[in-house]
Amino acid sequence: MRTYVGGHQAVSVNDFVELALGTPPELWLGVEGESEEERAARLDAARDILADNPGLPDDVTRVVAEVIEAHAPELFNVVPLVRPVGRRRPSRKGAAA
Repeated sequence: MRTYVGGHQAVSVNDFVELALGTPPELWLGVEGESEEERAARLDAARDILADNPGLPDDVTRVVAEVIEAHAPELFNVVPLVRPVGRRRPSRKGAAA
């Protein structure tokens, strides 16, 4: 099954996220080993994107909520644990044999 977002095929999960957001996830999450200069540039770009698209956080929240709702059974496959019924030993009152 192929998944398309805005006419572009999403081949991987990262592709889907990037196409859904319109930006690569690394812009928001960062990358391991980035320098302070790279981090500052990334955060500046993110601020510019948010300034140009003030509804982006709400759109992302809506998409995430829809995905969670659509896949809730798989995401929250919780089985209640059954509490074992404790057996009580009969009390041994009385004289020792």
